[in-house]
Amino acid sequence: MNCSSKERLNQIKDNLIDKSACTLANQVQWIKLKGLSNNDLDLYPVAILGSGKPILLIHGFDSCFLEFRRLVPLLEKNYKLIIPDLYGFGFSPRPERNDYGIKQIISHLSSIINSLRINSSIGIIGASMGGSIAMELARRNPERIDRLLLLSPAGITANQTGIPWPLNEIGAYFLQQNFVRRSLCRQAFANPKTSVGTAEEEIASIHLKVPGWHRSLALFAKNGGVSDYGKPIPKQPIKVIWGKQDRIIKAKERRKSSEILKLNYNEIENCGHLPHLDKPEVVASTWKNRF
Repeated sequence: MNCSSKERLNQIKDNLIDKSACTLANQVQWIKLKGLSNNDLDLYPVAILGSGKPILLIHGFDSCFLEFRRLVPLLEKNYKLIIPDLYGFGFSPRPERNDYGIKQIISHLSSIINSLRINSSIGIIGASMGGSIAMELARRNPERIDRLLLLSPAGITANQTGIPWPLNEIGAYFLQQNFVRRSLCRQAFANPKTSVGTAEEEIASIHLKVPGWHRSLALFAKNGGVSDYGKPIPKQPIKVIWGKQDRIIKAKERRKSSEILKLNYNEIENCGHLPHLDKPEVVASTWKNRF
């Protein structure tokens, strides 16, 4: 029998190989959000910790809140960190009758902000697909969000094209295979030989057994995912960190994204697609120095 998202996380959170992931997993609060599903009993995971001015941290495609495990210790003493699992991803519940796409993701994040009754302005750190989501959230909330730090943002360029059935189902099945997960995990880091081990591979696949994973991912692909979200440019200050060894977002796309955002194209050495994992100190200092 399938267990719930909450039960799944509770089963594994104290036995993760990466101890920083264990610590972060134990900071998760399960909150009720209205209007997201037909089941009023659904609870949504949000890791909340630290104190100070709030930062919303948004993870990337087919990932979860644990993506920020190395960045959290560098920011939690000075900021209140709010780290949800995106709707349809991670350990988020996946109601069977619901649809999955950017519309639902933005509605979910807006509901979290409202439910936490945050009175001050909010900063956002968005990684990969989370960068484009951060921009859309900022466009819709110009008075509530004050600045954006985008980490190897994906979805700034390209046209939005849905993947039709049955290709979307086949793609989700393919993405579930162990050899694919290992390959993508290694591809995301600058130096996989020294940076990727069983701990990283465990976290990269940790959410696959959450009920509804395959269905929500297939529907997300069918609905076009997140792409072409670079314009219009939000009014808030924006900073981008690119990894020079990013093998997910190629150099041509990085330059084109920077041109759309009207920002200087700067890269960090020895950094791949995950600056918050490869170079968390650089990410933290960039945020603390403001921009």
